[in-house]
Amino acid sequence: MTAVWGRAQQQDFRSRVRGCLLGGAIGDALGAGIEFDSLAAIRAAHGPDGVTDFVPAFGRRGTVTDDTQMTLFTTEGLIRAQVRRDSGAWHPPTDVHRAYLRWAATQSDWGPDERRKDTGWLAREEWLYARRAPGRACLNGLGDDRMGTVEHPKNPGSKGCGTVMRSAPFGLLVGWEPELVFQLAVECAAQTHGHPTGQLAAGAFAVIVHGLARGDALDGSVQHALGLLGLRPDHQETMDALKRALGAVRQGMPSPERVESLGEGWTAEEALAIGVYCALVAEDVRHGLLLAVNHGGDSDSTGSVCGNLLGALHGETALPPSWTAELEGRGTILQLADDFAMEMTQAPALHGPQGSSPSWLERYPNA
Repeated sequence: MTAVWGRAQQQDFRSRVRGCLLGGAIGDALGAGIEFDSLAAIRAAHGPDGVTDFVPAFGRRGTVTDDTQMTLFTTEGLIRAQVRRDSGAWHPPTDVHRAYLRWAATQSDWGPDERRKDTGWLAREEWLYARRAPGRACLNGLGDDRMGTVEHPKNPGSKGCGTVMRSAPFGLLVGWEPELVFQLAVECAAQTHGHPTGQLAAGAFAVIVHGLARGDALDGSVQHALGLLGLRPDHQETMDALKRALGAVRQGMPSPERVESLGEGWTAEEALAIGVYCALVAEDVRHGLLLAVNHGGDSDSTGSVCGNLLGALHGETALPPSWTAELEGRGTILQLADDFAMEMTQAPALHGPQGSSPSWLERYPNA
């Protein structure tokens, strides 16, 4: 980041980062309790409008799933990549992979290992040590220390939505060029998913978020992502899914049935298409998120993707306060969002050749 940030710019960016992470978590929590239900079952249990508020999942209302957990570790990995740049070690995919391994440990360990000082603060948050139906490809891909790459990915053939649902933070790297944001999201997706569609859908999603975080319109950001997709081999599935989402906008009033015409959201391109469609037709954040979760499919992931987009587009103040207040882990999410925004805008004051903040390096070790 070489630009000089004015105060108003910093405040706007922080609001978009907060909105993106909180919005994704809210969408995740709204869909968590109905993820495996058909639309008919959702309506039978919750009325003709389906879910209109949080419903219990994993023992309480407002709980998040692995979608939010992995998104948080993506964010933390990107902060640590920036900090490690001071040491001359600059390879963000490696830092994000290490962060994903810390997430994987939360899925098997009883709790934080307080003896380890290099884990940073996020991996010491006890509430994250909970299994919330994590995807098999994510667990398998992170089952050992070998990092999957585009040339040698983990889980060849897998294109599950586990790549898309965690990739919004790449788009918050507003000082990066869109092409680099796209590439980083692709490389990190390959750490768990080998199919090109799973990787390209993550890259396209990151570029859309990137445009929103910079203050661009949603439709224009989608068009930019389509342009970058067209330059990549094996792009047809992802491009077709996004074009179907754009076409659905022009086909009439939004409805759960129109959402279901885009798929169920279990695969990366379908989750991306549903999230983008619901964000495009949203009257407000509440309307968009409820549309994104009330369908027979991967409701928490499509809600998460839509929430990331609407939060980055409108900022945190557009999020429904009652949902924000009840959200599991809200304090942690806000801390991480603010730290990310501070790292992106104030890094020279936090660490570098002229001196570093000990507390910052304790939170985000450069080891």
